[in-house]
Amino acid sequence: MQIVTRSLPPLNALRAFEAAARHLSFTRAAEELHVTQAAVSHQIRTLEEHLGLPLFRRLTRGLLLTDAGQTLFPPIRHAFDTLAGAVGTLKARDSAGSLTVTVLPSFAAKWLVPRMSRFQDHHPDIDLRIAAGERLVDFARDDVDLGIRFGNGEWPGVQVEQIADEDVTPVCSPTLARDLRRPSDLATAPLLYEDMLPLGNFPTWATWFQAAGIGGLEPARGPRFSHTHMMLQAAIDGHGVALGGTVLIADDLAAGRLVAPFDLAIASGYAYYLVCAPAAVGRSKVRAFRDWIMAETAAMPETPLHTSTTA
Repeated sequence: MQIVTRSLPPLNALRAFEAAARHLSFTRAAEELHVTQAAVSHQIRTLEEHLGLPLFRRLTRGLLLTDAGQTLFPPIRHAFDTLAGAVGTLKARDSAGSLTVTVLPSFAAKWLVPRMSRFQDHHPDIDLRIAAGERLVDFARDDVDLGIRFGNGEWPGVQVEQIADEDVTPVCSPTLARDLRRPSDLATAPLLYEDMLPLGNFPTWATWFQAAGIGGLEPARGPRFSHTHMMLQAAIDGHGVALGGTVLIADDLAAGRLVAPFDLAIASGYAYYLVCAPAAVGRSKVRAFRDWIMAETAAMPETPLHTSTTA
């Protein structure tokens, strides 16, 4: 296949010519392009030398296009109008349409989904798509715009920004909390467990007991759940005491569905992060979601608990 090689003048020279020809003024062209008049004059001379033809007649009180300039101006103006239209279309498309966010199932269920209507109220042109799952997506391959991940923030090849720390503390229904006056009361309470902890060294019941000064206490057996939001729902329903993360329990504590019977939380050492491909950072939809979630997490009330760094 024969490859066509285009021999075109410098783009800056064409831009300077189009603006000067439209205004018939180097001064006004310079103002529009935010450069000096001398820079516009230099670009015009470069273009004239490239073409071997004069494009302007320089008069005392202004400019006139030569025959060559009059021939060149309409297609050049049309080309720039076409480029501007294409860029405008892309910008409009980028500020509306669908935005896919991948997120852990429990964060989606307990934090993001209850708040998503507020995002839609502020951005009605963006259709938010929540893709819940455990797998780390490949932004170069998967059709995903953003991710909310939990960990230490060390994921190579992506833009990472922390959105919220996570501590853990026991929580239960208000009815069950009546029988929990001191941490040692947990020895006979039904405890709830998560089978698949988000990270290998995430705090457990044994960790919390140690921080509470009752390290010799053996955790009782109890129901086990594959996801945090299932465990927390069991706690709400009065089936036992769960070791819940402060981000995921915030709404249930505020609504009184859950109670934190003890004034002690353990810092997990991990946090929630917003991640995306570096090239996506400047996209309008991505910026809109980033600004919204940062405002939402900043507005969250602090859980009134003493936090221990023992983990």
